[in-house]
Amino acid sequence: MQAGKGDGGANRIGRAAALIGVIAISLFVFSIRDRVEKFAAFGYPGIFLFTLLTYATVILPAPGATVVFAMGAVFNPFWVGVVAGAGAALGELTGYAAGYSGQAVVEKIGLYQRIHTWMKQSRWKTFIGLILFAAVPNPVFDLAGIAAGVLRIPIPRFIAALLIGETIKMLMFAYAGAYSIDWIMRLSR
Repeated sequence: MQAGKGDGGANRIGRAAALIGVIAISLFVFSIRDRVEKFAAFGYPGIFLFTLLTYATVILPAPGATVVFAMGAVFNPFWVGVVAGAGAALGELTGYAAGYSGQAVVEKIGLYQRIHTWMKQSRWKTFIGLILFAAVPNPVFDLAGIAAGVLRIPIPRFIAALLIGETIKMLMFAYAGAYSIDWIMRLSR
């Protein structure tokens, strides 16, 4: 019986540590948001690191897609989209961790409740929903990531859905950046 109580305490400590880590990462990235764009100067690894950091914030805004747009005009837009999608997918693990910690501060938000209810209906709705939430630029993806953590969606499934969705979104931004430069150059002639 004593072992069960100890396990519960360790579990609570782990969840609290995860929540504190998520908050610390979010505050750190938010505090350096003006300087983080310099990572893009390091090519594809810099773009990966940049999107990883900007998508690691929970709720706080970071300029991820704007740099991907600009880098699509400088580098091969396909690889910019792929690398940025991978970085963004891994960065979103912080929202998942916030939900997994069980300390979801957003539980009272109506939109979160709707997302949570919809996601827990079936495995495929969750997977497709995460792809759609990640692929469409929107300010509420963190709520879906938190809901996935609360629902204990297996991490490989969560990452797979985000790799697909974030890569689709980042490819759109990178190609838009690449083609907008050509379009602007043609207009200026």
